[in-house]
Amino acid sequence: MSNETLTQLDKMVAEVLKDAPEHFLVSLLIKPTNNIKLLIDGDTGITIEQCVRFNRRLVPMIDEAGIFPPGEYSLEVSSPGVDEPLKLHRQYVKNVGRTVQAQLTNQATLTGVLKEVTEATITLEYTEGKGKKAVVHQTNIPFNELHSVTVQIIF
Repeated sequence: MSNETLTQLDKMVAEVLKDAPEHFLVSLLIKPTNNIKLLIDGDTGITIEQCVRFNRRLVPMIDEAGIFPPGEYSLEVSSPGVDEPLKLHRQYVKNVGRTVQAQLTNQATLTGVLKEVTEATITLEYTEGKGKKAVVHQTNIPFNELHSVTVQIIF
């Protein structure tokens, strides 16, 4: 798919999202089968109903623009799943207080609570040892040292 097509779609998504400033585009992907996949998140999450609403607003815009032949594309609007790594600064901020797993660029992995997010770093609190020997640590990790960060579901 051409960069021009991606740019057109990105502008359409921005137009739809301007009425919902609490929501934001995480990623836009077009598969070779003309399957458009949008991942949209929100500062307080996003519901299925909101995804459906965004989808219904985008389809006529895509049809009218004539980017794809009629009936020759599909549009998927969903939230990033829990297995999707955090990509945007806004996602990090939204997940402060949650347990995350950070894979660093040096291949080390840390699991702990995301305590703080600044423009340049995240602060992770993690525990080493067990019982009476447990020691709680906090470490600041620059974004450029993060390979990926995923939210962990704790039961």
